Amino acid sequence: MTDVQIDDAIDVYLTRKAVGDPDGPGAGAYAANAESILRRFADWIERECRVTALAALEPTHLRAYATDLHERTDRGEYTASSVHTYYAVVRAFLSWCVRGGIVPTNPAASDVAESALPAPESTGDDDSWSPDRRRRLEAYARERAFGSDAGEDGTDERRTRLREYALVAVLAHSGARGAELFRVPEDDRRTGATWDDVDFYAGTLRVLGKSQRLEEVTVLGPARTALRRYRVVLDPPSNDWPLFPTRHAPSIARRVRETLHERGHDDAEVERLLERHTATELARERAIAPPAITTEGARSVLKRLCEQAEVDVDGDYLTPRGVRGDRFATTERREATPAAPQLRTSSDDRSIAVLEDRPPIGPDPTPREDDG
Repeated sequence: MTDVQIDDAIDVYLTRKAVGDPDGPGAGAYAANAESILRRFADWIERECRVTALAALEPTHLRAYATDLHERTDRGEYTASSVHTYYAVVRAFLSWCVRGGIVPTNPAASDVAESALPAPESTGDDDSWSPDRRRRLEAYARERAFGSDAGEDGTDERRTRLREYALVAVLAHSGARGAELFRVPEDDRRTGATWDDVDFYAGTLRVLGKSQRLEEVTVLGPARTALRRYRVVLDPPSNDWPLFPTRHAPSIARRVRETLHERGHDDAEVERLLERHTATELARERAIAPPAITTEGARSVLKRLCEQAEVDVDGDYLTPRGVRGDRFATTERREATPAAPQLRTSSDDRSIAVLEDRPPIGPDPTPREDDG
């Protein structure tokens, strides 16, 4: 029994569940839902803990797994309820292994492991991040973006302020989760929403949902207005530009180098271009979309805004999920249509003018520590 591999046991477990039980007609559906969760668990435990055999699993390994799920919840990638569901599936699988005599005890059922899970989600009344606090943070970001001193610090600072307000507004007034808006470094598919994903006419945003399928989520008026104003100063050269591009200069330079090489430029040509232009200038000139801000970078932006606005609860700050609140928790999503939404504008949008004598783009801004 000591040589039974986790992957092999998962195969047998899923096969048994897929066959179903006459007294449990939902068993087949359970197997389909559980498969992706268990496969991700097996991949994670092998990658992070170097464990492939069931007999080698210990409560400390499951605590590390629960801690990782907790951290992903903090970054806005998962909800607490989803994390508890994922962990419950793993725990049920290991309980089945105990009943089958493969392992003597269930390491996922230990207190040391389960204590690392996030607290269950609030039902509403005891939500420490009340709607009032969310409104205060949004009002602060809006005042910074549009207040009387908004344009005093130059174009780059105005762009930064409008970007931060749009980030808060989209989280507060759309059904999009943080991991759907921003880049998740651990997931190659989650590269962040782009302007091509915005449909201003329909009031929707196309995102990669938790289902791993493209979905359309609702974007309410306040978020659309903030995005329109922000887009004027961002002036993305192409629709594949991220909604919230990183301002981390090394990341932009790395993307520029990679793309120029893919387009046939050799090392010498690339370096000559970078000697004459900053990476940001080249990205705009050559329409090379930079990476999006990461989920952790977005959390850091929110933390900084909360500190500046003096909005917190016992020293804690508002996470992407906290800004979003519970208002969209039950909002119906629909699968994205095959035709990609276009960045269309109404007649009102066309009345927003962009100055022709825009100042030239200067050197790469010094990257903020909180802007991944």
